[in-house]
Amino acid sequence: MSGKDDLISHLQTGATTTCRAWSVTRKDGPILGFTDHDLDLEFEGVTFKANSGMTAGALVQSSGMSVDNTEVVGALSDASITEVDIAAGRYDGAQVTTWLVNWADVAQRSIRFRGTFGQIKRSNGAFTVELRGLTDALNRSAGRVYQANCPAVLGDGECKFDLTQPGFFVESTVKSFGTGGVYFIPSQPSFSDGWFERGRVVVLSGRAMGLNGVVKFDAENAGLRRIEMWVDFDLTPEAGDEIRIEAGCNKLADSCRTKFNNFLNFRGFPNIPGEDWFASYPVSTQINNGGSRVT
Repeated sequence: MSGKDDLISHLQTGATTTCRAWSVTRKDGPILGFTDHDLDLEFEGVTFKANSGMTAGALVQSSGMSVDNTEVVGALSDASITEVDIAAGRYDGAQVTTWLVNWADVAQRSIRFRGTFGQIKRSNGAFTVELRGLTDALNRSAGRVYQANCPAVLGDGECKFDLTQPGFFVESTVKSFGTGGVYFIPSQPSFSDGWFERGRVVVLSGRAMGLNGVVKFDAENAGLRRIEMWVDFDLTPEAGDEIRIEAGCNKLADSCRTKFNNFLNFRGFPNIPGEDWFASYPVSTQINNGGSRVT
């Protein structure tokens, strides 16, 4: 019999020795295991820790295309899930698998849930995380939006622009920082003021490694380059940390053509009429021959 069939036979005896176990695969690779049993368990090549303080709520499952969901509550711990890792986004979208397992014979087990981490809340040294089922992906919007600006993200599969080209990124060291998401790096005179506005900043080292944000404003300032973020990082990079700053794109056709020479991949519709077109009317001083509105 399979491990699941063996578990069913065990449950039918009436005297059960079962517990729950769940594995968490972070997006940067590490796999962590947890169990609500009082001793560690090991299977699937993962050690499931009993001292993690993790507990899971009731699992809500339904037929059809509804999203299965539950939540997990645990204590923040240096030995398992830390506040630094959560703030750094290392658990965002982490993959989760939960089992019902016979702790007396771990070969007798059954998968009860597969999904991903959703919203994570932290307070008073503990965390609560929403678990989202596999069907959650079907709730995401798909399809194109007809608009003048480009909906693609600079450098993604639709934009196809190579951000590794010289002149479109810089890797540098944080020299100092101000308040409200302001950072100073060594002077970058080869880049005009505003070159990185709307661009991405990625932290390459330090405790905030892996975090990224969007540039609101950048300019030369007293021998340094001043970088101001739209929203500051949850974990503030420290002086000496390495960061990568990529050129910014304002999603306009002219910028795509002149700044990036990438107009063939522009995904917007720059000549689409705006909302005021519905209220437009012929004007004697303009050309009204029914021809193209674009010259």
